[in-house]
Amino acid sequence: MPLAVIAAACALAFFFAFRLYGRFVASRFHLDDARVTPAVSMDDGVDYVPTRRPILLAQHFASIAAAGPVVGPIAAGLAFGWAPSLLWIVLGSIFIGACHDFSALVASVRHGARSIPEMVKEHLGPRAYALSVAFIWLSLLYVIVAFTDVTARQFLAVEEWDGAEHAIGGGVATSSFLYLGLAVIMGIAITKFRAPLGLCTLIFIPALFAVIVAGQSIPIRLPFSNPAVAWGVIILLYCGIASVLPMWLLLQPRGYLGGYFLYITLIVGFVGILFGGFRAEYPALVSWFSPRIGPLFPFLFVTIACGACSGFHGLVCSGTTCKQVQKESHTPLVGYGAMLLEGVVAVMALTTVMIWAKGSPELNAPPSVIYAKGIAHFTHAILRVPVHWGLTFGMLAFATFVYDTLDVATRLGRYLLEELLHLRGAAGRWIATGLTLGMPLLFLVLAPGTVLVDGKPQPTWLIVWTIFGSSNQLLAALTLLLLSAWITRTSKGRALWIKIPAFFMLITTVVALVIQLRDGARNALAGPGLFSAPGINALLALTLIVLALAFTVEWWRGARAPAAPLSDQ
Repeated sequence: MPLAVIAAACALAFFFAFRLYGRFVASRFHLDDARVTPAVSMDDGVDYVPTRRPILLAQHFASIAAAGPVVGPIAAGLAFGWAPSLLWIVLGSIFIGACHDFSALVASVRHGARSIPEMVKEHLGPRAYALSVAFIWLSLLYVIVAFTDVTARQFLAVEEWDGAEHAIGGGVATSSFLYLGLAVIMGIAITKFRAPLGLCTLIFIPALFAVIVAGQSIPIRLPFSNPAVAWGVIILLYCGIASVLPMWLLLQPRGYLGGYFLYITLIVGFVGILFGGFRAEYPALVSWFSPRIGPLFPFLFVTIACGACSGFHGLVCSGTTCKQVQKESHTPLVGYGAMLLEGVVAVMALTTVMIWAKGSPELNAPPSVIYAKGIAHFTHAILRVPVHWGLTFGMLAFATFVYDTLDVATRLGRYLLEELLHLRGAAGRWIATGLTLGMPLLFLVLAPGTVLVDGKPQPTWLIVWTIFGSSNQLLAALTLLLLSAWITRTSKGRALWIKIPAFFMLITTVVALVIQLRDGARNALAGPGLFSAPGINALLALTLIVLALAFTVEWWRGARAPAAPLSDQ
């Protein structure tokens, strides 16, 4: 089947979903521009800033479209085939993920731009609040573990062209650090020297493409026996530093540059799919069971997390985006629409698997490299850019996604511990950061070689990916439960459009965690012991199950309490 047909059908489905189902969901909230938003009432020019709708959409999209909608669809597509993966991406984005994001954004705006845990405290009580903080923190740790290892392996990628092998990953590592350096220089130029944003854009966007080319001339090669672990430690050190730096110095300018890079990648990739003449070569259905991942149900739905539904998005909606909404009528495009755009990213990532036949050597690479190869071929098809340049472009695009995820996850983990443990000042920031990065560091050191499939050691990201997806999806389920309680109590409706997704996600992810608890304990006791990657997975799966069930009990108690009408919130 031509990829152009599949891509066009998905794009049309997302368009009509926004126009029809998105409008239905928006009608449930009685959006009113006469109601003053926190961005307007608390405008301070720093955190609370009324922002035009197109700009806020771009910023929010760049924040949520990280590595998840790339890695998950590729891993699931390889394991189960592209048809079930595509169905979950499209239907999940429309009926679950977009509803989750949009509802979380509206709820936070209506609650004075407060976070998910703070809304939990108000509606479900202090015990549910403590449970939600602990659950979110553990979920963030798995985000850091998975994406750190994926990036580390990307920096070691070796590709062949013109009859010779090239350490393209080392060049991408160089380009990545040069890219971060550009962001710092741009932040200093704008903040300290008051350089106009337009001028900086004209200078630093071309410079970003220049470092892509330059990186391959000066690749970084680490002199360690296990370079993947070494790169993991270096990346975690970066996360620690980035999480305590001022926002203006790194995160904001990097997000600005990364946003442009993200749009260019999306446009080039989608045009290449439409006009490149590619066909779906990979099987639509491979198997109902994957030796690496497990059965299609429930693991398809937790392997593809961010591309269809993501609890992490709720943290973004209630963390930064809610403080910039100028009018309530802007929330459908920003909340519902951005999730559909992420669905497009996930579909494009899946197509980078579909263009290869099953058994092709190109599919033996990590997801980041598979994605980069697909982008390289899409770029070559329409622009005739050399494939090895397209590879570097695609891999740096992926690294850009990952940096966004790692920065935000580490910073959010630090915020949660500072709040929970009442840590203050610079010492408190570093203590909270160290505690947040301690478990990922332990995992990256202990995990290599502890899980075998067909006699081959599995990469750390694959060992933790399903439990990462489970924790992320379970966070979405708990957020949906909170939102259902708020909506039901304040609108006097049954809110089945949000309760059904909540219980579907809850049941699916708890089943996945129970299976992972069983398998992790069995593998740990049969081989490396409890203080190994399978043992840690089993322990944390049990912890997440207990936290989720306890939270559900608190939700059941709190959901029955009366509240003020929706219009008064």
